[in-house]
Parts: sequence; structure tokens; C-alpha cells
Amino acid sequence: MNRSSVSHTETHLPGEFGIWLFVIGDMSVFGLLFGTYMFYRADSPDLYAQSQLALNKNFGALNTLLLLCSSWLVAMAVQHAKAGRGAFVPVGVAGAFCCGAGFAIIKIIEYWQKFAAGITPSTNDFYMFYFVLTGVHFLHLLFGMGVLAYMWLRFRICEWTPGDQSTLESGASFWHLIDLLWIVLFPLLYLLR
Repeated sequence: MNRSSVSHTETHLPGEFGIWLFVIGDMSVFGLLFGTYMFYRADSPDLYAQSQLALNKNFGALNTLLLLCSSWLVAMAVQHAKAGRGAFVPVGVAGAFCCGAGFAIIKIIEYWQKFAAGITPSTNDFYMFYFVLTGVHFLHLLFGMGVLAYMWLRFRICEWTPGDQSTLESGASFWHLIDLLWIVLFPLLYLLR
């Protein structure tokens, strides 16, 4: 077979290389936290199962749905930008931001309910992990919402250029990390028996 007749597809790492270093590093840290949680859970399964009953699975499921929708909207914004339809970018990013805001409101209500019931990180090991894992994730979410706000302003105010694709992809990659982490956290904390 002639080499010139073979179709070569160029692989493209979305966004900047630095964002992927951050994503891999962040996932490694969360992986260690997840492993530590599972180690302690195996040592006290009854305590963890009993403590888990105080979590609101409906809130957790709704937050999962919100983040999945937000990731879909960000992915659609990236696809529209690639296809030269940059006008959809601020719409998709704004929708993702609103989903993130919904997640934040629900998580604040959930935290408030726990504190009102006298449940704090010092209640037991399960709640210590619950507050640490969801709290660090919540900080990622807030930072991610800042990234989405920047992207919305950038693409709403300035003229879209193909060079902006990397900025959009980097922001989208970080936002997908937030979604991925929650997809692990939700079953780990709320559902695993």
C-alpha cells in the first residue's frame, strides 16, 4: 500500500498542555482521597452505612443531573465554535454557569441542613470525609464558575477568532473535570453500601 494513499488523522489535545497537567495532577490527588476514604470505610462499614442515611440522595441526584447538563452545554459550545458558529458559545457557557449555580445552591442548602441537624466534620469519620471531599469539590466548582464567567465575557464582548478555540477547550476541560469528580463522589458518598 502506498504511504501517500493512507489517510492520517491529526490528533489534537483539546486546550493548552498546562491544563492537562493540572487535570491529571488534580485527578491523582482526588484518587488518593477516594482510596483513603475506601480504606477507612472498609474498617467501619456499619458507621459509614448508618451515617450515609442522613444524606439527601435526591439532592445528590439532582446535582448530578445539573453537572451532566452543564458539561453537555459546554461540549456543545466547543462543537459550535469548531464549526464556526461562535454565536452559540456564550449561550452554552451561560447555560453551564446557571447549572453550576444551581448545583452550588443545592449544596449550600445541603450543608445548612447538616449543620442545623448538628452534623459537622467532627461528628465522625464519614462526615469528615463527606465535608472534605464535597468541600474541595465545591471550591473547584466555584473556580470553574469563574472560568465560565470569564469565557462568557470573553466570547460575548470580543469578536470570536479561531485562536480562541484553545481558551474555550481549556475551560471546557476543567469544567469536565468538575463533572467527572462529582460522578465519582455521588455514588461513593451517597449510594455505595
